[in-house]
Amino acid sequence: MGRKFSGLEITLIVLFTVVTVITCVLIGLLATGQPGVKSPDFYPQCQDTPVAERIDCIPDQLATQSTCSLRGCCWSPQNDANVPWCFFSPNRGYQVRGSQRSTQAGFEATLDRLPSPSLFGNDIQTVLLTAEYQTNNRFHFKITDPNAKRFEVPHEHVKPFQGSKASNPSYKVELKQNPFGLVVTRASNGKVLFDTTIGPLQYADQFLQLSIRLPSRNIYGIGEHVHKQYRHDVNWRTWPLFSRDTPPAATVDNLYGAHTFFLCLEDNSGASFGVFLMNSNAMEFVVQPAPAVTYRTIGGILDFYIFLGNTPEQVVQEYLQLVGLPALPAYWNLGFQLCRYGYLSLDEVKEVVERNRAVGLPHDTQIIDIDYMEKRKDFTYDKEKFKDLPQFASYLHKHGQKYVIILDPAISTQKMIDGSPYGSYVRGTERKVWVNESDGTTLVGEVWPGETVFPDYTSAEGTDWWVNECKLFHDMVPYDGIWIDMNEVCSFVAGSKKGCADNQLNYPPYTPRILDRLMYAKTLCLDAVQSWGKQYDIHNLYGYSMIMSTKKAIEALFPGKRSFLISRSTFAGSGKFGGHWLGDNAATWDQLRWSIPGMLEFNLFGIPYVGADICGFFEDTTEELCRRWMQLGAFYPFSRNHNGENVIHQDPAAFGANSLLVSSSKHYLNIRYTLLPYLYTLHYKAHTQGDTVTRPLLHEFYSDEITWDIDRQFLWGPGLLISPVLEPGVNSTRVYFPEAEWYEYDTGEPVQVKKVWQVIPTPGDKMGLHLRGGYIFPTQKPNTTTEASRKNPMGLIIALDINNEASGDLFWDDGESTGTIDNKAYIYYEFKVSNNVLQMTATHSNYVDPNNLKFEEIKILGLSQEIGSVSVSQNNAVQDYTPDITYDPATKVAVIKGLQLELGKSYTIKWILSMNINERFDCHPSPNATKEKCQQLGCSWQETSNPDIPSCYYSSSNPYFVEAIDYSPTGIAAILSLDNSKVKANENSTAPISTLLLEVKYHLNNMLQFKIYDYENARYEVPVPLNLPSSPTNSSQERLYDVSIQIKPFGIQVRRRSTGTVIWNSALPTFTFSDMFIQISTRLASQYIYGFGEGEHPTFRQNMSWNTWGMFTRDQPPAYKLNSYGVHPFYMGLEEDGNAHGVLLLNSNAMDVTFQPTPALTYRTIGGILDFYMVLGPTPELVVQEYTQLIGRPVMPPYWSLGFQLCRYGYANDKEVTQVVEEMKAAQIPHDVQYVDIDYMERNLDFTLSPRFAGLPALINKIKEDGMRFIIILDPAISANETNYPAFTRGVAENVFVQWPDTKEILFSKVWSFLPNVTINESLPHEDQVEKYVSHCAFPDFFRNSTAEWYKREILEVYNNPDPSKSLKFDGLWTDMNEPAAFMNGAMGGCKDKLLNYPPYMPNLGYRSTGLIHKTPCMEGLHYLPDGTPARHYDVHSLYGWSQARPSLEALRAATKERGIVISRSTFPSSGRWVGHWLGDNTAAWDQLHKSIIGMMEFSLFGISYTGADICGFFKDSQYELCVRWMQLGAFYPYSRNHNEKGTRRQDPAAWDDKFKEMSRNVLNIRYTLLPYLYTLLHDAHAHGSTVVRPVLHEFVGDRTTWGIDEQFLWGPALLISPVMKENDRSVIAYFPDARWYDYHTNLDTGFRKQFQNLSAPLEHINLHIRGGYILPWQTPARTTAMSRQNPMGLTVALDDAQLAAGHLYWDDGVRIDAYEDGVYLLTSFTAKQNILEITVTHQNYTDPNNLMFTEVRVLGVPSNVLQVTVTQNGAAVPSKHEHSYSNKVLKIINLQLKLGQNYTLQWSME
Repeated sequence: MGRKFSGLEITLIVLFTVVTVITCVLIGLLATGQPGVKSPDFYPQCQDTPVAERIDCIPDQLATQSTCSLRGCCWSPQNDANVPWCFFSPNRGYQVRGSQRSTQAGFEATLDRLPSPSLFGNDIQTVLLTAEYQTNNRFHFKITDPNAKRFEVPHEHVKPFQGSKASNPSYKVELKQNPFGLVVTRASNGKVLFDTTIGPLQYADQFLQLSIRLPSRNIYGIGEHVHKQYRHDVNWRTWPLFSRDTPPAATVDNLYGAHTFFLCLEDNSGASFGVFLMNSNAMEFVVQPAPAVTYRTIGGILDFYIFLGNTPEQVVQEYLQLVGLPALPAYWNLGFQLCRYGYLSLDEVKEVVERNRAVGLPHDTQIIDIDYMEKRKDFTYDKEKFKDLPQFASYLHKHGQKYVIILDPAISTQKMIDGSPYGSYVRGTERKVWVNESDGTTLVGEVWPGETVFPDYTSAEGTDWWVNECKLFHDMVPYDGIWIDMNEVCSFVAGSKKGCADNQLNYPPYTPRILDRLMYAKTLCLDAVQSWGKQYDIHNLYGYSMIMSTKKAIEALFPGKRSFLISRSTFAGSGKFGGHWLGDNAATWDQLRWSIPGMLEFNLFGIPYVGADICGFFEDTTEELCRRWMQLGAFYPFSRNHNGENVIHQDPAAFGANSLLVSSSKHYLNIRYTLLPYLYTLHYKAHTQGDTVTRPLLHEFYSDEITWDIDRQFLWGPGLLISPVLEPGVNSTRVYFPEAEWYEYDTGEPVQVKKVWQVIPTPGDKMGLHLRGGYIFPTQKPNTTTEASRKNPMGLIIALDINNEASGDLFWDDGESTGTIDNKAYIYYEFKVSNNVLQMTATHSNYVDPNNLKFEEIKILGLSQEIGSVSVSQNNAVQDYTPDITYDPATKVAVIKGLQLELGKSYTIKWILSMNINERFDCHPSPNATKEKCQQLGCSWQETSNPDIPSCYYSSSNPYFVEAIDYSPTGIAAILSLDNSKVKANENSTAPISTLLLEVKYHLNNMLQFKIYDYENARYEVPVPLNLPSSPTNSSQERLYDVSIQIKPFGIQVRRRSTGTVIWNSALPTFTFSDMFIQISTRLASQYIYGFGEGEHPTFRQNMSWNTWGMFTRDQPPAYKLNSYGVHPFYMGLEEDGNAHGVLLLNSNAMDVTFQPTPALTYRTIGGILDFYMVLGPTPELVVQEYTQLIGRPVMPPYWSLGFQLCRYGYANDKEVTQVVEEMKAAQIPHDVQYVDIDYMERNLDFTLSPRFAGLPALINKIKEDGMRFIIILDPAISANETNYPAFTRGVAENVFVQWPDTKEILFSKVWSFLPNVTINESLPHEDQVEKYVSHCAFPDFFRNSTAEWYKREILEVYNNPDPSKSLKFDGLWTDMNEPAAFMNGAMGGCKDKLLNYPPYMPNLGYRSTGLIHKTPCMEGLHYLPDGTPARHYDVHSLYGWSQARPSLEALRAATKERGIVISRSTFPSSGRWVGHWLGDNTAAWDQLHKSIIGMMEFSLFGISYTGADICGFFKDSQYELCVRWMQLGAFYPYSRNHNEKGTRRQDPAAWDDKFKEMSRNVLNIRYTLLPYLYTLLHDAHAHGSTVVRPVLHEFVGDRTTWGIDEQFLWGPALLISPVMKENDRSVIAYFPDARWYDYHTNLDTGFRKQFQNLSAPLEHINLHIRGGYILPWQTPARTTAMSRQNPMGLTVALDDAQLAAGHLYWDDGVRIDAYEDGVYLLTSFTAKQNILEITVTHQNYTDPNNLMFTEVRVLGVPSNVLQVTVTQNGAAVPSKHEHSYSNKVLKIINLQLKLGQNYTLQWSME
């Protein structure tokens, strides 16, 4: 028995044995080059390799440090798992043996492998590098095994190079020795383009790898995959290439084809290069951030081509010259196509064809998927469901349509249904055309028909068989083209039904990251055999070989015709034979988006005839997705709608003949068909020179780095920009406009932006489509097929560039024959436009079209003026006909129709531009223009018979251009510079400022500001505070507008996003900006403009026929074209579709505005800056709400101020006032407020009491005890010729008066106050009285804080006089003469600054020759703004009344401790926050009634709700009938006051006869009845900015008739007022918009709708109508509001057609200051629905002391008799003694006791 080993000995023996075994294995492995073994003498030189430059050493598995060590690589873990942790060291790869050897074409070198561990074994120790300088722009090198033949791609087009080395290559090549590397640089600048030294060459039998460092990250190409973005993501992405039947998805899957080409854009010079690896084995393409790429393939050789170009487009051209230029499709191939997998029968197919034909959808080709086959067998058809298929092509041909079949490569082994042999299989078997197993037997797989075999298209026999089968089937079932599918090649069993052998072809040492990581998944075994070689090497060529064989079939079937061919699987060069679709996508928004990068990539690959399945193949589409996809798909070169089994039909007509999808699809397909000549020409250029068809923006705009990433837009060629909608639920799309002129396709309108992202409106039926300036697009009138279209007239769209030039071309042949180019059987045009001349040069004309085509229409975009005449010449002979010419100045589109330019002939078309008279913009707006003056201004002169039309007009663009521009999410900033070459000599004050700043701010989604000013020199800006957000609060997606800036000439364009309507476009010749003359014009969206004031406008809508209105506050009674009391530079514009917007120019200098029929508007102001604010509505009422949100909401008047008011200038004493009050009371005429004019003052001095009115304080107290109120008048001017006048004395002490700027002394003028101790002769003319009796006066400077305090104290002293008997307990203030008015021009002693008082440009004001000082102080008068900044009266004159408004209201409230009301004559934007307004000193004339309505409606726009005119007229004696009608109208003025002047007769209601009193009492009782409704409207205006006096169009803007209605108006939305305003009329013509209208007096439904009606209107009657759908609260009237507010309340419920109505009531104590703001109010809503009325309190914080109740409810429009009425509260019945009656559809409920402030429900039951 032997001895035992110790434990230690056993351990040592085991260890020794293990080491021995390992050593043996290592020796064996090292001897055979097996992977995973580290050479004992190899040590990686692990330098500090930048992370971005690491080349992965373990691409096949999860990296571990031990594996890394075995592979001899460097280990450095990172946080990012995408980064290689194990990477190659520099001392790997190969080295050059000796030196390179020159060859005829370049050089060669032998490379020896450097000692290092093998990755996957069988490394080839010596390889041969062969380099060829094939052309000046193409370098080729390949690395082969010099000792063994390896597989090389047997490409049809790429053959061994036989030429010599290029003579002047654009590249240089450097061979790096050790380790080996190739470095290719651009010869012109030395930039390294292609550098393989970043990683080691790996060259093993089944693993070849080469890494390349690139000069930029702009990498495009490699496929086929779903690249979610066109530019590669370089963050460590690995893309497998191995053709595979798998649908596009978000994963990194290898798809149907294999394309190893990529393009790299080097920089913004456009210099680019491309790289192509000619290798068909499975491979990977790795991108990394170095930037670098790695090709990793498992067979063949490394066979690289590098292409250089000065542009990306040139690189594509170079590549396609190598692999084969794309096929030229037949013209009909470019038509729209329909297909579906899942047609149940041919009848169903025909139904689809017919329904799309019926809706007029362009439809050229019908395709039937494999449904048509018998059991899905190629070359068969289903004799039952598709029995008439042999006649189907003929059926389509009768309508000019084509039929295309699908064929799969897999051939069934099974017999036919009837038991007969399947001929195609039999014949193929006989000819031995099938792919074989490695043992030589036929490989059997499984596809659609079941068990199948696979043709070997690489064999001549297989191709012949295929051609023959196609022909045999065509003889049986005629067809027009072939679609080949499933040719990756696809099999539904892995490899073979027998399985695949376990060998290194089916299981290679390295499997790329292909789908499933199994080489034969869903395809054939990789050891299968074809003529070209093993499936391992040629798998990626299966589709390529099939497309070539099919092309031969087409040539045999359709000799001399191009036919149709598309293939799913493709390879480099496939485009030479056919097109491609992007596979079996899904109906998702992602797939819609991804189709664009896919198309762009296949254009790189040389397959421009490409598209995706429109609307998606898998899954049910949606109407929205399909609609958007049809829009995009209309611009796929291959445009086909196709989907799969068991999903809904998605052909357009399936969505309904009248669907938005059908109309949108037809629209864009018609555009496609219109542009087919252009698209066909693009395909010709692709075919002849390798151009792309669908083109990335970067190919055209490579200098703009933004375009490098754009893949949600694309181009057709260089000229058509396509910007589809790619997101659901959006109505706008963010679009990038590169540096070019762009025109909206549908309208031809120029886009005003360049190099900027712009959000454009894309409602459901619209997408972005723009034509690029500088290009000419050949067109043809579309039809529903290309066959029909090709018979239609042709045309041209000329899109001018900034130089008014353009060029283009047209290729035209018969559209289907092969060889037309080689045989020169075609027409080729070159088009060029320059200097208003179009040259149509037919450079080739060897084809005569049988349709005798002619160019009949030319559309020119971007034409600055209209065309006056056109001449057409051929061979210098002028043609004898006159074409029809139209021009749209708004869009700058000219259309020339009626041309007869024969296709194939050369022509010259010249046009002469002329200025349309409506396009004239006044170049000499000052009076007395002459031709000489005009020409000195550099303008054109042509007199017209209409003196309003300018004879002197601009004939060139404005001199400003954008020097620099910056876009941000919140706005735009731009520097504007002056082109001095365009500026004529000017005085200093009118010389244009050389540099300006434009600021555009997107304050809100519905409001923006654009401001232009001199940023280098401070200028006056209006000190009116606006309610602006501290920072813009808007969303780029939700903004209602888009702003674009035209660069040269400068202009601003604002467009409504939802409709695309341009609502502001100032790119007009008028713009100038100088110290004392600023001018800007804009085109308008329509002829419907409202606003601008204050002036007496004869119509509410502005007359656009050359009218100019001045704006400068002035004591000017209303008169035509004379500027009156206030300034409101605000207008509301309607757009043609009824949308509305508003524009405010915040400028207080003297200005004028000119309206012209262009339509356009010109502003001219003589100081300040341009500061515009625009609100977008989109309804008229929203415009006012948004405007008042900006400037401030209207003041809330006290309830009593809604009562009737009386005043007179000329009361002799307080007794006359008492008499009026008593007589009104005796007549029981409602009368709430009494005034006195300046008569009450002593010598017209403010803050004094005349002895003649000593009893006034007592009278005021007395009438207030009776529930009335009193208002006094104050003028601003303060008498200065006094010895004891405290107001002046204290004012001087506190320095409150306007001063002279030089001496700081008070500026004196004259107004009302009379000198003391003089007897006034009132018979003298006014001017003489002023001269003799009027004292000097000073003007308080209300801008100063000290003035406000002084003013308040003076007013308080009137209210609380130290002598109580003189205290006037007024309730409101009436501020007059505050323009400020003077009774002389200027100041005592004369004005000193002639330039200010008589500026270089005197706006179109009244009394223009008098200068600005007409009836006002000198312009140099000095004011001080609240912050102490001095301001000239020149700048702030029009703000004088505005500056007085707030101090007046604050002083009033301080005195009365109540809300009170201030009525001001002069106003400015935001005055309404503090004051109401009356329309000034009108005249007792009939025309003034109508004009008062216009004035009120304008002040509604201006945000001053509390407004009215002097009832019965101020000047002249009123007449009986006039005053009756005016009392009726005035009863519906919010501010209802009867007022007239000294020396005229009494006109208060009590002064007339009893009948007059009765009529006045009756109409005022209606007013008082409706005061709760009116008060609620005024609350709504105060809280929300809505209008009170409301133009009818505000409620019915959809009815264009209302746009001109201004003799009627509404109170709010519900009460229509139609007064009589003509003498002797006893009827009135009233318009009734589309609603129910109930007569107010009878409660009956009139039945009038959308019609004018002549209404009876006897003298005592005013027509009032209540609108159905509204509920009006009311109250029993009384003589004063104090009394009426104690009376019972009621409701009038006017039901609409749906038996619905709603309303609300605002109620407070009527006098509390800020009751709404403090929440001390009651808000009640009323809602009626059929037979239920809900009364709901929505805000309860006020209890009326009068215990008010609703005691009566009238329901109008109740359809049937009412049986019972019940009252409930909180669901419980309420005891009620109410009664009801029913008559004429009116339900009247009385004796209710519904307490104000409580909730109730009333319900009535009907028969």
